[in-house]
Amino acid sequence: MIRFLVIASALPIALTVSSAQAQTPPAQSPEMTFFVTSQGPGDGANLGGLEGADAHCQQLAEAVGAGGKTWRAYLSTSEVDARDRIGDGPWHNAKGEKIADDVASLHSDANAIDKSTALDEKGEMVNGRGDTPNRHDILTGSNADGTAAADTCSDWTSSNEGQAMVGHHDRMGLRDDAPSKSWNASHASRGCSQDALRQSGGDGLFYCFAAD
Repeated sequence: MIRFLVIASALPIALTVSSAQAQTPPAQSPEMTFFVTSQGPGDGANLGGLEGADAHCQQLAEAVGAGGKTWRAYLSTSEVDARDRIGDGPWHNAKGEKIADDVASLHSDANAIDKSTALDEKGEMVNGRGDTPNRHDILTGSNADGTAAADTCSDWTSSNEGQAMVGHHDRMGLRDDAPSKSWNASHASRGCSQDALRQSGGDGLFYCFAAD
């Protein structure tokens, strides 16, 4: 009878500890200033405009204990260039690996973005070409130099008509050419809906940078 009472009294403590551990966010490098979203808002390229996209970056960062920075989506619109909204750098991923020193190096061959470094906010690798499903089409609406491209799905407010310029975070495509290997300007999507984005190897994901 005494042994039963000891076990019963210890059980709630064990459950409490287990619950606390489950709620603890994964450890991130304090230097994390760059990530690929682990998921999009769910309505294709309709991100609620830049404001909605920034809020999504902030929410994902907060979920892993990195909400103390001002997070911005790397997205261009008809009035804004992505390169002008992400701060000055340097930027590091969730493991503390440096992606680029500054805006100029980010938009040059000197950046370190590839499948192994373009991690999500949890520090996990994002599926690329050859994986199932392929999720390497990252929304940018940008040209290779970070300026606005023509395709932005109505400035990220539409999941119906239009297209979105995407980049390949894994630097791989159908051909061995510069666009196929571009992290931010590979090709236009087949449309703006979630299904259309998935048809060409995307999932409504985008890059997030800490601007301060």
